[in-house]
Amino acid sequence: MATAQVALTSAAGVVALLEEPAPALKAHALKQLNVLVDVHWSEVSACVTELEALYEDDEFEERELAALVASKVFYHLGELDDSLQYALCAGALFDINSSSEYVQTIVSKMIDTYIVERNAAEPKEIDPKLVAIVESMLERCMADGRTEHAIGLALEARRLDKLDEAVKRSADGAAALAYAVRVTHRLVSSKAFRLEALRKLVSLYEGVDEPDFIAVCEILMFLDDPAKVADILVGLIKAGGDKSLMAYQICFDLVDNQRQRFLLEVSGKLPKAKEEKKPEAAPLLRGDGAGEADGNGAEAADAAAPAEAAGEGDAMETDEAAEGGATAAAAAEDKAEEPEAEDEWAPFKDQLVKLRGILTGDIPVNLLLDFLYSRNHADLQEMKQIKSAVDARNSVCHSAAIFANALMHSGTTVDTFLRENLDWLGRATNWAKFSATAGLGAIHLGHVRAGRALVAPYLPTAAGGGAGSSVYSEGGALYALGLIHSGCGEGARDFLQESLRNTRDETIQHGACLGLGLAAMGTYDEGVFDDLRSVLFTDSAVAGEGAGLAMGMLLCGSAASGKTEEMLSYARDTQHEKIVRGLALGMALTCLASEESADTLAETLLLDLDPILRYGGMYTLGLAYVGTANNKAIEKLLHFAVSDASDDVRRAAVLNLGFVLCASPEQCPRIVRLLAESYSPHTRYGAAMAVGVSCAGTALPEAVQLLDALAKDGVDFVRQGAYVAKAMVLVGAREAKQAPLRAQLEKVIADKHEEPLAKMGAILAQGLLNGGGRNVTISLRSKHGFPRMHAVAGMAIFTQSWFWHPLTYFAALTFQPAALVAVNGDLKVPVMSVNSALPPSAFGYPAPLSDKPKKEATITKKAVLSTAARAKKLQAEKAKAKAEKEGKQADAMEVDGEVKKKESEGGEDQKQGGKDKDKKEPEATSEQLDNPARVVPAQERHVSFLPGSRFMPLKKGAVSGILVCSDDTPGEDVELVAAAVGGGDDSGAKKDEPNESEGGAAAAGGNGGGGDGDEPAPPPAFNFEP
Repeated sequence: MATAQVALTSAAGVVALLEEPAPALKAHALKQLNVLVDVHWSEVSACVTELEALYEDDEFEERELAALVASKVFYHLGELDDSLQYALCAGALFDINSSSEYVQTIVSKMIDTYIVERNAAEPKEIDPKLVAIVESMLERCMADGRTEHAIGLALEARRLDKLDEAVKRSADGAAALAYAVRVTHRLVSSKAFRLEALRKLVSLYEGVDEPDFIAVCEILMFLDDPAKVADILVGLIKAGGDKSLMAYQICFDLVDNQRQRFLLEVSGKLPKAKEEKKPEAAPLLRGDGAGEADGNGAEAADAAAPAEAAGEGDAMETDEAAEGGATAAAAAEDKAEEPEAEDEWAPFKDQLVKLRGILTGDIPVNLLLDFLYSRNHADLQEMKQIKSAVDARNSVCHSAAIFANALMHSGTTVDTFLRENLDWLGRATNWAKFSATAGLGAIHLGHVRAGRALVAPYLPTAAGGGAGSSVYSEGGALYALGLIHSGCGEGARDFLQESLRNTRDETIQHGACLGLGLAAMGTYDEGVFDDLRSVLFTDSAVAGEGAGLAMGMLLCGSAASGKTEEMLSYARDTQHEKIVRGLALGMALTCLASEESADTLAETLLLDLDPILRYGGMYTLGLAYVGTANNKAIEKLLHFAVSDASDDVRRAAVLNLGFVLCASPEQCPRIVRLLAESYSPHTRYGAAMAVGVSCAGTALPEAVQLLDALAKDGVDFVRQGAYVAKAMVLVGAREAKQAPLRAQLEKVIADKHEEPLAKMGAILAQGLLNGGGRNVTISLRSKHGFPRMHAVAGMAIFTQSWFWHPLTYFAALTFQPAALVAVNGDLKVPVMSVNSALPPSAFGYPAPLSDKPKKEATITKKAVLSTAARAKKLQAEKAKAKAEKEGKQADAMEVDGEVKKKESEGGEDQKQGGKDKDKKEPEATSEQLDNPARVVPAQERHVSFLPGSRFMPLKKGAVSGILVCSDDTPGEDVELVAAAVGGGDDSGAKKDEPNESEGGAAAAGGNGGGGDGDEPAPPPAFNFEP
């Protein structure tokens, strides 16, 4: 009979064996303790010194077992570092494949320790035993098929060799690479190592049979390798078919990241076919169809000048040829005899022209401009209500109404409100006139084909006569020209530079600097920088501020240390606060997305005694680490938010948390919640704007809840920030979520006792909420999650409207059209539809406001005199007696014959109408959206291309943005959607008109849209004569 094993209640006896001199007894005790330690560790811990001594005894054969038992004791004591060290000493006895809690905890600790040592600033030698265990864990992950775990661990530990091995051993190499790219961008905090990892991933993509060319080209964009991108595009074009269409899609996606210098370099490295026609870029400094239709004399003269010069040149050449005679003829014969070299790029001329048209921005800008015009649903009645509620004598609210109109119609080319209210607009004077003129640029944002014609009446001329010789209108016009050409300002740059050189007026210089910075944003042009520096050195406060901002826009994202040192030196020398503030933000813009490369400049600014430079240091940190959620940057910003003595610095510190957290918006409300309850109103304002920046376009309930509380703040500018931030959060959301905010804003605007700053915020919020004709959202990141350079810069400068109201228009740069624009191989928009699996009302446009004021229906009773009542009663009695006498039944008496007639004639109709009213038709559960379609971010997951559709996108899973589609039946005719604004040859295309019934935004003859030939004349100059 077998005896049952009795569990020990104490380990004291086994522990005592460790004191025996015989090694065999000690070894036996260790084996027993290794089993008992998890239960009796408190008793075993008393002999931990003996365990350590046994391990250190080189002659003891079971020293590794002693180390293992000691490791377990330290684990139970909570000393994980000591436990880890003895686990490493245990060698093979420490089984990493065990599923016990002890092993799992110590292995995790080992991996964390290895990662920390690999990421240390000063590299040091790592214990080979620790390296062996981590590598064995990586091998285990790869053997088990857990490729994602292996890739994550390899990236965290900075082991590119293991990353290479994990991808190559993966069952699905393409999926593994896509995951590796995603994780590299999101989790790798060091920019230097991130670039190394991306280079490794590019080399891995080259070994894949069907690489993801879109991902590869975006990686090369971060690596700043335009030559390799150009080679990929050329290779795709040569392959033909869908590969050439993929080249177009790659270019559209690159444009979405708004890195203008990189795009221009890629365009410049593409090969050129002989006699290649340039893409139909906007003839910015020459009159085009729109200018000629307007009958503008200046534009006609500009257009005629090249023709006259060409004519003169032709005449001179003819004379020279006649004089040359035989020599010219002989040369021509020799040239004719020479065999003409074959042009290898001639077959791809059209494709190369289209690639350049996309990269320079002409094609995508025109496509989105057509979408915004044709789908414009801005309600002019809202602007009329704002105008009626605003006192024209209050310049703050008057200017805010002009800003709101420009933002509301940004990119739509609809300037009806300006044309219909010139007298009211003319009340703007001085800098308000500057802002009103610049508003044309925001309205016609991207309308490069007619940009010069639209602002021609206000532009400065050589004779100095533009816009009634008002320097404010001239400066505003140059600012407007820059807004129109932001992101594609190659042609406008020369004119703006010339205008800057030819004036000494600080107002015109200010507008020219802002316009030049917008047109040349991110190009790093040395010539432009020299012109801006010349203006800066005049030490004019107004012009110098514009020059400082323009320098930052020009060098946006360059991290040019030499230029920033020069800017910092002048900021310390000048006595003008406006110049210091412009340079401070300009230096911050140069560090956009630079991460640790900007640390030196940031530390210099943060330690400066001048609060304005410390203010710039806050923006340097926020913009350098935009979208990274970097802990170091967040810690510094929070420190200054509660410790700095300057209100401006504390406000900027809190606000820039929004930039750092814009890629993880759900974290921002939680981080700034306590700051939103601060005693300082500037800190509370910063908290509101931080939430607006980080959560823009997300409609997060936590963000809305926090802003609702701030909207009830007792300080006017805090409420202003709350209104603006809430509009930024809810732009593009369902109307059910926007409706409470609309009602709140209407109430604030109509309240005559509301403070001007709060009312200004409500008016601006109306403009943002209805931005781009209710067809845009605010986004600081591209579709793939990377920073949109112009949008981030625009948001940063927009926040400076706290100091300088004309900078409000920079908010238009943050707008991203909520569009699905499907194009075919010719980059034309075909007539087609996509399916939205939601009722039309889910993401429909809000109902337009009525032109008539609302009146409550009232029921009035007809007054009847007592004598008349007695007379009617007597008459009724006589009639009844007469009827009875004649043997007829009297009808129910109705003294009023008119009422009886109406009831007898309309009784049946009323019954039928009542039945129809009670019976309401159910709403459809889905709808078909016509191309181009409005698709807001929250709607994207419900939108899909129809099965069996003729046109299907090459970019799988994408349902927004500009999508290049393959044609299943290329031989058949294609019905196209006619270009609404861009002009061009669209014969036989279906015209897509703007909706006039829903808001009347594009009333006939009253808008800035239509083809170039139908472009209405610019509004006349508005000069107020009291």
